[in-house]
Amino acid sequence: MPPFEPFRKDLLSGKTTLVTGGGTGLGRAMALRLAELGARVAVVGRRPDPLNETVAAIRAAGGTACAASCDVRDAEAVRAAFDAIETELGPVDQLINNAAGNFLCASEDLSPNAFDAVVKIVLYGTFHCTREIGRRLIDGRKGGDVLSIVTNYATTGSAFVLPSAVAKAGVLAMTQSLAVEWALYGIRLNAIAPGPFPTEGAWSRLAPGSDIEKQMLHRIPSRRVGEHWELTNLVAYLLSGASPYQTGDLVTIDGGEALLSGQEFAGFVHMDRAQAKAMMAALKPKK
Repeated sequence: MPPFEPFRKDLLSGKTTLVTGGGTGLGRAMALRLAELGARVAVVGRRPDPLNETVAAIRAAGGTACAASCDVRDAEAVRAAFDAIETELGPVDQLINNAAGNFLCASEDLSPNAFDAVVKIVLYGTFHCTREIGRRLIDGRKGGDVLSIVTNYATTGSAFVLPSAVAKAGVLAMTQSLAVEWALYGIRLNAIAPGPFPTEGAWSRLAPGSDIEKQMLHRIPSRRVGEHWELTNLVAYLLSGASPYQTGDLVTIDGGEALLSGQEFAGFVHMDRAQAKAMMAALKPKK
């Protein structure tokens, strides 16, 4: 929880916000926070149970929410999800592109399917959702907001997470391109580049061991990882009426990590490559 409340409780009143990957992790944290500030919130993802749990938590706290199961890699499924959400909550005027996938792997060992899996979720999925809300906002002659969660290596690339680096860089380019193209319609597009914010899913794949965590903290001038409320407050600000002139921007929130160390996973180049590959293989989720 934040140490104090910086916003009015009705900061996002009247907004209908769709969060992809909203059933778990940072997506869930964002959904809960936006609902707390008055937004009607829709959460989208592939697994119904986490989505329904997030909706139940929002409703139990007095908020308004709904869920739609959807694979963002499928443009038609995205359209159907928007239709279902708008039937229940009304027109969506804000989108958070949060759904993502990532894993550590030496790039020469990447299979086409592994590369494809991440790029289709992150880049194609973001395109499908962004195009869908854009079309609806333009047709309805209504302004709105698109906020994409990228990463602090979106501008530099990063060794050993090539599919993620490529896809996130593409999302940033999309954000900056459409911020110019759609400004005429009153549609703002921005991106956030988080550093390490622990979540159960991503943390288990990318930093589960004490040695890796120690190395990570050593790269962060602030000497700590981020807390979810710090990210969700930034999200709320960027989606609120407090930042109407801000568009096409990339806002980094990482305790200074990118400024100090550049590529997040580059430290693996100092390890024996066979040892590094063995460690990365051990981090893959069990089927």
